[in-house]
Amino acid sequence: MRAILLAVAVVVAAVPELGWAQTKTGTKAAPSTSETRYFTAIDGLMDGNADVILKETRQGKTVTAAVIDVCYPVDKSSDRKDRFVANLTVNGQTLTGTAQSNGTKDPVSVKLTQKASGESFEFRGQIAIGKTVSEVASTDNSDISEKEFLESQSTDDGIVAQPKDFTEVSPEAVAVRVKLDAALDFLKSLRGQEVEVGLSSLTVGCDALRAGEQTISMTVDPDHAAALIAKARTMNGVVSAGWTAGAVEMDRALRFTAADWRDGDKINKDKLAAAVSDVLAKSYGAKATAASWNSVTGKMKLTFKRPSQLMPGLDLTEVIEVAGLVAPDKPGGSDALMLWVGSPVTTTVDESAGAKLALSEESSGDEEGDQRDDGAAIDELAKALKAKRWDADNSVWK
Repeated sequence: MRAILLAVAVVVAAVPELGWAQTKTGTKAAPSTSETRYFTAIDGLMDGNADVILKETRQGKTVTAAVIDVCYPVDKSSDRKDRFVANLTVNGQTLTGTAQSNGTKDPVSVKLTQKASGESFEFRGQIAIGKTVSEVASTDNSDISEKEFLESQSTDDGIVAQPKDFTEVSPEAVAVRVKLDAALDFLKSLRGQEVEVGLSSLTVGCDALRAGEQTISMTVDPDHAAALIAKARTMNGVVSAGWTAGAVEMDRALRFTAADWRDGDKINKDKLAAAVSDVLAKSYGAKATAASWNSVTGKMKLTFKRPSQLMPGLDLTEVIEVAGLVAPDKPGGSDALMLWVGSPVTTTVDESAGAKLALSEESSGDEEGDQRDDGAAIDELAKALKAKRWDADNSVWK
């Protein structure tokens, strides 16, 4: 079944526009009470690419009013979505209506015939958007109550305005929820700034179209995250801003005293990178060859090399890259630091003298993913830094 609306708040916000007035609580039911039912999918519509919500008001089994909300790709080669909402005229089993698409402003016409078959419903007819006509022949559709519909909505956009620490959200991951009509200006304001914008968050999906709000995901140096969030909150159209999930995986995170790793109020990143490189080099049986910090994302990149054992006579080299991130263990700073070290990524290259052997990384369908050994590196780092590791079972550092 197609995905339905993102949040209860979205539905409520959309009510005035769609004319989906909710039944007021506390009123005495009339002898013939109307009931609201929802279809959250009509299978096969627009080659199965349409996200549909059909709301019906019924007196008994008779449909007295209906509204259809259809979100669909602008074209088959694009991730861009468009949407229309049409109030439907009910004439027996026939539902008809016209509208205009929100984005491309194409004329829309809907003509559907709805037939009940036991506990399921069948829809047949046509939906025309501009010059494109989609035939509807969908069987075995089920409806749900308004209560079920509202309860099925998720209200969590993943943004935490003021986390108590960085165990649930990541210190470099920032998200901003902004009104659709202000999203473009917000994104333009980020040009030239030391921040990376998640490309996937630029896609305006059906949930965003219905909500009228889009969530922009960004990666920024943890030292600059709070300032970026504070600035975003002052900008036109921004609904919320805060930290969200990111690179940090708690099973590869360490927490340790900050005092030995600071110069004044700044983290001595070079000193920390050298210490981490030394431990990892021993764990991997490799030589540390490079260490750098990304000025935009704040991420550390460590590089190691060791002889490949794949075919010793070829004198091949394994190049190991490890990403990392360090930040205070909570927003606003503290006397403890949190270090995350990513899983190693290994590439085999020919660095022998003379002509080189060109190599490609291949995977077999029979293999179960990347099984490279991490050499208990995180445990060794914990010992060297006198750090605690995260106990997921009890949600504490120990």
